[in-house]
Amino acid sequence: MTSPLRLALAASTGACALALGVAAPALAADDSGKAMVSVFHGIPGMTVDVYANGDELLSDFTPGTVTDAQSLDAGTYDIEIFEAGQGPNGTPALEKKVEVPEGGNATVAAHLSADGKPELTAFTNDVSQVDPGKSRLTVRHVAAAPAVDVRAGGQPVFSDLTNPKEDTAVVDAGTVDAGVVLAGTGTVAIGPADLNLAEGTSNVVYAWGSAQDENLALATQTFSGMESAPRGVPAGGGGAAVAPNSSDLSAGWAVAGGAAVLTSALVAHRIAGRRG
Repeated sequence: MTSPLRLALAASTGACALALGVAAPALAADDSGKAMVSVFHGIPGMTVDVYANGDELLSDFTPGTVTDAQSLDAGTYDIEIFEAGQGPNGTPALEKKVEVPEGGNATVAAHLSADGKPELTAFTNDVSQVDPGKSRLTVRHVAAAPAVDVRAGGQPVFSDLTNPKEDTAVVDAGTVDAGVVLAGTGTVAIGPADLNLAEGTSNVVYAWGSAQDENLALATQTFSGMESAPRGVPAGGGGAAVAPNSSDLSAGWAVAGGAAVLTSALVAHRIAGRRG
């Protein structure tokens, strides 16, 4: 029986240009022509393999997992997503041509729309500097759920956030108790959960899953190195990124992401060789 995910994703094949922006820090001289890209899997119920230009990029990629950002050659990539074990000779559940511009930093997220249809969204990661003692917090709504309000320490931080929108703020560094409620109500949708917002980091929290299936969850991705240097001038930028899981927001996803990233780094090297 063909899965609803396969039907929905197969219908959306075609070119997908990712506007990754220019929020990435200046790349080293020997990194010219590169972009930083990570991947988030936010569609419940399916483990997938991800291929780029015919090479396996990620295998057994499970829902709620996000990879660390990897340096890839700028250019066009044919991204194919298969149900685990079905590629590369089978029919992909999703295939997109992804344009990766030089100097970009982004996360490509596979997630559910507000009405439960799988879709692909590219989010720009804001890795610009923050002031001393501060941290950046970005929340993205990528769940099959209505509008939500996001609270920290019981106080509203972001209001009426809809899928697939985001909101961001620079806040005091430290640990905050975060939760998600239905917009305009006190009805808890996700959490609460402790978020460790370290000084000089950019932290992205994704609300993902399905309200109807009662599997809404949170996950985070953290970018470090945003501290302001003495007499430094903060760089401009916009966006932020990534991913999901439930009330515990830390070690599990970091371990899962790390394993996938090792594969990603090796394959990225092979892809670069093939493109040369």
